[in-house]
Amino acid sequence: SLPGPLEGRHFDFVVAIDLLDRRNCASLLQNVYEFLNPGGEVLFYESNPWNIVLKLRRSLSGFFGGHDPRSLLGRPQLYELMSEVGFIRVFSVYNDFVYAPLTRRLAWLLRNLSIVLENAPVVRTLAGSILLHAQKPPRLVERPKTSLFAHQQLRRAVSIVIPCHNEKMNIGPLVMRLRDLFDEYIHEIIPVDDNSTDSTAEVIRKLTEADTRIKPVFRSPPNGVGRAIADGYRVATGRYILSMDCDFQHLLPEVRDLFDAAVNGYDVVVGSRFSRHSVLLNYPFQKIIANRGFHLLARLVLLRRFRDLTNNLKLMRREVVEKLELMEPGFAVNAEIGLQPLLMGYSIQEVPISWINRTPDMGASSFRLMRVGSGYWRVLYRLWVKCTFGVGAYKSLAFGKGVRHTRRAQDAAPH
Repeated sequence: SLPGPLEGRHFDFVVAIDLLDRRNCASLLQNVYEFLNPGGEVLFYESNPWNIVLKLRRSLSGFFGGHDPRSLLGRPQLYELMSEVGFIRVFSVYNDFVYAPLTRRLAWLLRNLSIVLENAPVVRTLAGSILLHAQKPPRLVERPKTSLFAHQQLRRAVSIVIPCHNEKMNIGPLVMRLRDLFDEYIHEIIPVDDNSTDSTAEVIRKLTEADTRIKPVFRSPPNGVGRAIADGYRVATGRYILSMDCDFQHLLPEVRDLFDAAVNGYDVVVGSRFSRHSVLLNYPFQKIIANRGFHLLARLVLLRRFRDLTNNLKLMRREVVEKLELMEPGFAVNAEIGLQPLLMGYSIQEVPISWINRTPDMGASSFRLMRVGSGYWRVLYRLWVKCTFGVGAYKSLAFGKGVRHTRRAQDAAPH
């Protein structure tokens, strides 16, 4: 029972599995709340009472005289309880369709399907677990600075390009967190203000005053994330160029995996959202279908093997960037940046990364699937014309031979 041996101790994080029960959850949550330092966070994985396999097990157990004593809580009840105890920024999602009695190999094979099901309307309510995250007030708390620098050969070698459109709430925390975690890697940070109508430009100017390595670009119309990224690439002077979106601030520690791959000799490293080791939380289902459909067709048309090359989280040698032909004004530029290096023969590694949908305090994304979708198909058509006939909009690209697929980290099947 709590607090027990934990009496008087305090923590920044508490992680628990199957801790909460309808009969004891109020007192347990109150104890956990008291354990936390101000600004501390909790992460719970609780069994989902609506899970079909769990229901079947309980029925079979009851038939043979057994009994599951737990009185599980559903997602709405868990969310309400966390709020009543005093937690803020409560985040609750259904998670995981890969669980016993699946064998280890079957779990590996079905991991990607699980990503889809976890984000599918209605179906996700049958997942195995409920993932619950919350924070003890206050919302803003200063964390200890921890450097993740590990590779001397990349010291002061990386230019970071960040396209920004109405990101006043995100660009400051993102830049500060980049400096805390990866300061020794940073050659320069290039926030590209794409004609924001809020105070993004003012926030960027204040950041510039605090660090001369922050070298902003303030664009003139017309707008477009593709134009913003291309402008940022043109002024970057580091040996490597890292591009990312403004809403990646909560997952920045995962960027170290890109640096690890770069020092192993890869020309391009891409953060893959659809690796078997990736985690997607609240990813819009229609975007999953569109992404997977585009990549399936691209593999068939281009006769290459890859999993996810359209994410903006990419680390590239500058010589690769200098050879890109970027024509798309919008989000489809990510397809150009991802596919062109593969067809030019550069070595590419995909590393698993996570993705969490924006919370209300991060503002809204400017991505609109119906508005930008045609650009992706346009890129694929142009690349097919170049591969097949050697002509078209990308005719000046020097396509290489021999590289038929990306290297996917940590993706081997278990034995």
